[in-house]
Amino acid sequence: MTKSQVGMVGLGVMGRNMVLNIADHGFTVSGYDKDPKQQSTLSDMHYEKVTVCSTVADFVDSLESPRKILLLVPAGKIVDYVLNDLSPLLSKDDIVVDCGNSYFVDTDRRYNDLQSKGIHFMGMGVSGGEEGARRGPSMMPGGNPYAWNALKDILESVSAHVNGSPCVGYIGNGAAGHFTKMVHNGIEYAMMQAICEVYDVLKKCGGHTNQELSGFFKQCDAGRLKGYLIEITGEIFIKKDPDTSNDLVDMILDKAGQLGTGMWTSQTAMTLGVPLNIIDAAVTMRNISGLKNERMALASSYESHPLDMSQMKADLESSCESALYLTFLLAYVQGLVLLMNASEKNKYEINIHQVLNVWKGGCIIRSHLLHVMDPMFTNDNASSHPLMHPSVLKTIQDSRIQLQKIVQIAAQSNIPSMVLNAADQYLTAMTTGILPMNLLQGQRDYFGAHTYERIDKPGIFHTQWES
Repeated sequence: MTKSQVGMVGLGVMGRNMVLNIADHGFTVSGYDKDPKQQSTLSDMHYEKVTVCSTVADFVDSLESPRKILLLVPAGKIVDYVLNDLSPLLSKDDIVVDCGNSYFVDTDRRYNDLQSKGIHFMGMGVSGGEEGARRGPSMMPGGNPYAWNALKDILESVSAHVNGSPCVGYIGNGAAGHFTKMVHNGIEYAMMQAICEVYDVLKKCGGHTNQELSGFFKQCDAGRLKGYLIEITGEIFIKKDPDTSNDLVDMILDKAGQLGTGMWTSQTAMTLGVPLNIIDAAVTMRNISGLKNERMALASSYESHPLDMSQMKADLESSCESALYLTFLLAYVQGLVLLMNASEKNKYEINIHQVLNVWKGGCIIRSHLLHVMDPMFTNDNASSHPLMHPSVLKTIQDSRIQLQKIVQIAAQSNIPSMVLNAADQYLTAMTTGILPMNLLQGQRDYFGAHTYERIDKPGIFHTQWES
């Protein structure tokens, strides 16, 4: 029997779609899933280049050497269970790639463990959902360069492409791929929440109908905000509910879920000392959304009187567009600065230009803004903060007043705008030369002898504050 060029463990929707994508591009692929139903679903499709295996041993034996195995299974302990089943059957220089949303700390552990056994392990973030897996995702592989070179032709073939360039590339050492996907998801949280806050203002203050909201976001998608999240938002508002014939968006409960990647991004930034308040705010809003009963009880005690701006819809939309643009830009900046800091600390050697190119197609946060940001991360700007780049300064000057206007409208209307406000406050703090932290350092030294520095001479000082 002819051996397959690549294997897939996990034949759920994502894994199955990826298998079909690989086969469509001319590669032979073997698939395995512990669930016989998933095996049958793929078998029933009768793909010529696809072999479905019923046991782990048969699966491993069906692959050419060195074996190239992709995993698309739920993150966490299941990945370890799969690796425990696979590793005794593998040989030196075989390759295993975890394509799930694994926590980068777990990826580092698995990478080191398997490398010690002569097996090459990669953590590869995959973005684009079910459709991306089938038609072309954005992929962020990190780990051993040997593994990347062995898989390069396959991954470049099945990935999304923008202007002829594949949206996949070697991200860096160790867990660089999964770290980058984690940051991608954190940025995704921020962008989605910013869209929701603008929607709230337009609906409650502008009196926009769902049809008008769809028109607004479609107009945004035709301009500088062009991107996947803006595009699908325009479609969501006009989808009808088959059960009630109402607009479906109005029938959805306002409780948002999360899988942990946004929270991991915030926690990691705290550990590294990198400001990430825009993404922090987005995570917090998802947590608050889960407190539905508490919110309903409290709402009855607090009156809300949104400003009536229905006669100024065009002006309100213009300000909202600028607010979204600047917030998106700042969310990208915060995430990419986190990547740069983590890369230096963990020796990932992440190339930010590579990350931007990978994100330009196939992934959830793809947008025209990623092309605009390319000059901010050239070698010439390596020693300065991205916000110092001339193109960013101009965007800030053009859009900041509009962002502040929307934040003020929301505040006066008792509409939460936590992410929009966080973007404005981040910008305010980062552009303030002298902060009041001199007082804070005095407080710390007073109660804890934590010492302080002075503005007039070098050194570390402590004062006996109590007379």
